[in-house]
This record gives sequence, structure tokens and C-alpha cells, in this order.
Amino acid sequence: MLLIKDISLTQFKTYREAAFSFSERIIGICGQNGIGKTNLLDALYYLCFTRSYFSKSDQQNVQYGSSGFRIEGNMEAEGTIRKVVCILRETGKKEVLLDDEAYEKFSQHIGKFPCVIITPDDVQIITEGSEQRRRFMDTLLCQLDPRYLQQLIEYNRILQQRNSFLKSLAERRAVNQALLDVYDSQLIRPGNYLFEQRTSYLHRLIALVVQLYREIAGTEENIALAYWSQLQQTPLQELLKLNRDKDILLGRTSSGVHKDDLDIQLQQQPFKTSASQGQRKSMLFALKLGEFELLKQEKGFSPILLLDDVFEKLDENRMFNLLDRVCLQNDGQLFLTDTHAARISRHFDRLAVRYQLIELP
Repeated sequence: MLLIKDISLTQFKTYREAAFSFSERIIGICGQNGIGKTNLLDALYYLCFTRSYFSKSDQQNVQYGSSGFRIEGNMEAEGTIRKVVCILRETGKKEVLLDDEAYEKFSQHIGKFPCVIITPDDVQIITEGSEQRRRFMDTLLCQLDPRYLQQLIEYNRILQQRNSFLKSLAERRAVNQALLDVYDSQLIRPGNYLFEQRTSYLHRLIALVVQLYREIAGTEENIALAYWSQLQQTPLQELLKLNRDKDILLGRTSSGVHKDDLDIQLQQQPFKTSASQGQRKSMLFALKLGEFELLKQEKGFSPILLLDDVFEKLDENRMFNLLDRVCLQNDGQLFLTDTHAARISRHFDRLAVRYQLIELP
């Protein structure tokens, strides 16, 4: 079992100095809006991913008026206590340590303490463009396969270089085809690896999502999901060659795994335009809990589950179905935030589960 035993925060977002100990598997965190509930969840996420879920820049997580932060937590994994420390120093240098040993690369930490977070803004996975769904897929696969993360970093690095070169061609008369050949050859290996791993894992994820959607929604609606990639029809090497003239004209790479998507349909229509708000919420939770279940199957234990402000987003029936799954059918640690302590207690008491309630002042 994976458990976060405690966490201490220094100059992290709204917290000057704070420490929390967690005595139960299920933890409810309550308090008024703006008091720091989501920031506490984000700090827990930080321990697992070495970064914020909500902010791209580490500097955005420093408390106003301060010049650095520190997050420290003790995790119990397979009966062993592991200390994780994330520090942003005044100089802007970031450090991540496991049992007082600093990582050379932060990516080495990803997947050691698997975690799934669900927030209100995550509905963008369904309603927005393919970039959001690729991010969702990559977050899952990076926790499952350390090599996947390295190949993703490599692919994005080369893609950025190729795009910069293509953009610069607008100012040149001659095209250096040999340099494009080099970029293409460098993209193929990581691109193919990402495609193979997505193909391998996503069919399992899709089966889980369909099942979970029907459980949460309590209906037998006709939904369908499919992994879509240009590489399903044409090898990456051929795609890059076929689209080279187009890429030169556009100034960017128009084909590759950075265009992949997860196609979601309802009654054979695009889900994001045909689904109701309730159906979108059910699909969001199905996707995230599908991620949770696949991680659990592969790791052999349940990931940490973070639920931010979910009571406002689901009706009573969907809420009960969700909590039944995450509290009773799941043996992992759950953190849940809400503005009302009585509502948290009412739902957990109804399920007859033990829980800890943390009320933020």
C-alpha cells in the first residue's frame, strides 16, 4: 500500500508554515474558498511528480513576498518510509531529494509514487483540443514506463529544433534538405516508441473507461473511445517525407505523434459537442479512474487519489456511485476537498468508512 503519512510546507503558495499528519486512509479537507484546500492537494501532487499540477512555473508556487519554498513529506511504500523533499531555493535552483539523496534528473522520480488527481478544470480533457488529451495520456504512461518519459522528452526536444529550423526557412532562399534528413531520422526512434506504447496501453485504458462510465452514470449509453494516430495508416518515416514540402510552407511539423488524439463519441457523435454537462462529468471521472485502475494493475498497489471540489460537480446519484468506487472498492489513500465539513461527513458516514477530517482555519 502507498500512503502519505505527513507533509510540511514552507512558503508554498498560501502557506507560510504548515504541517499536516494523516492518520486514516480517507482524508477530507474542508474550509472556505481561498483558504488553501487546493494548494494542499497541489503540494501532495508535488511530492509525487516534482512539479505543480496547476502552475507551469515553480516560481508561481512561492508565497507572495518570499523567494523560495520547501515541501517535505514522508511516504509509506510497501511498508518502508521514504522521505521526499522538493526545494526551490532563493537562487531559483530546484532540488528534489529522496531519502536525502538528490536526483540528477527529476524524471527519475516519476512513477515511484503514482498519483491521480481530479479537479474541476480537468473537464478540458473532454471539451478542448487534442493537446489536453495527449497530456492526459502522457501523464499516465510516464508513470507506467520510465523509458516512455525519456523518449517523450527526446521527441519534444527534436521536434522543437525541427520546428525552429522550418520557421527560419522563411528568411532563406535555399533549403538545407540534409539537415531536415537528420532531424527526421532523430524523430523516428522516439516517435515510434511513443506510438507503440500508446497503442499497447490505451486499448486497456479504453475498456476500463467504458465500464467505469456506465457505473458512474448508471446507464448503458452508447459511448465509444478510440486511440487515433497518423501512424496507424502510414509509418512516421514516410509521413515526414510526404509532408516535407507542406512543413516548409507552414514553418512547422504537421505530422507525427504530437498530433495523436483520444477520440470520444456518444451515439456516434463527437462527445464534446453532443454530451450534456452530467455526461461530461461522468466521462471525466471515468477517464481519471481508468487511469487509476490501470496504474493499480501495473504497479500492484493503488495510487494516491486526489479529488478537488467534486461535490459541486456531480448530482447525488453520480456522487454516491463515485464515492462507492473510490472508498469501498479501492484500498488506496484518498484525499478529498470540499467547502462543507457536514457534507463530507454525511457522505462518508453513509458509506460507513473511517476517515480523518481536516478543517482549515
